[in-house]
Amino acid sequence: MTAASELKYFTSSDGDLAYREAGAGDLVVLVHSGFVDHHVYDAQLPALARTHRVIAPDVRGHGSSANASRPFRWTDDLAELLRHLDAGPAVLVGVSMGGIIVSDTLLEHPELVRAAVVCGASTGEFEDSDPWHQEIQAETTRALAAGDIEGWMKAFLAYAPGPRRTLDDVAPDIPRRLREMALSTLSKHTPGEKDWLVRVTDTWSRLPKVDVPVLTLNGALETADVITAARRLADTVQNGRSVLIEGTGHYPNMEKPEEFTATIREFLRTL
Repeated sequence: MTAASELKYFTSSDGDLAYREAGAGDLVVLVHSGFVDHHVYDAQLPALARTHRVIAPDVRGHGSSANASRPFRWTDDLAELLRHLDAGPAVLVGVSMGGIIVSDTLLEHPELVRAAVVCGASTGEFEDSDPWHQEIQAETTRALAAGDIEGWMKAFLAYAPGPRRTLDDVAPDIPRRLREMALSTLSKHTPGEKDWLVRVTDTWSRLPKVDVPVLTLNGALETADVITAARRLADTVQNGRSVLIEGTGHYPNMEKPEEFTATIREFLRTL
């Protein structure tokens, strides 16, 4: 196995974007969740690199990647990285925000995608009616606008256990790691700064054209809305299926890394 490299950078059309790389073979790209960085995949990167070339980028505005200075789309950044590396088509794996980026890329840059795993997400046009989820989103928005980092962090970390557990039910290493990564990303930003992100639209109507294999992979303790939307995604594309990992919430890759990785390995063997 090729060991994980030191952090690498490529000069995008708007600043330097960071990524880590390991292994050799068919390409797998791991796209992280919001406010953190590629370290959420610390268990998956070396494990998958035994049989594949694995790239784990820091999404723009996160980790060691540049902030935006003009309008951008997540999916275009990912496409630019893959073209810079002369790599692809790739198997894309995304958790939460990363899952949205994967869904966007299926639609906007299909030539770069061999297959996809979407976890804790569906598309960027997800309609959330779950009161617990809405309350957390409202609190994170309020706290971030007020510069209340501790209030924001409390709400942000509540995603990890999900609506039916508390942080006491999660291994303490998980919120510690999430907190460290989130504080690092927040340090790159200031309250009230302009949000340059351009969202991908008209997603659900275009999904029936997606013909590559798509796996939606979620913790069974996720909110019902997220699980329902994931199943809808799997049912809408031409070749989709859904899997639940019992006893875990929004971050199955961190709570049950061996099972999460094994499920992805099984999916890769079908390609």
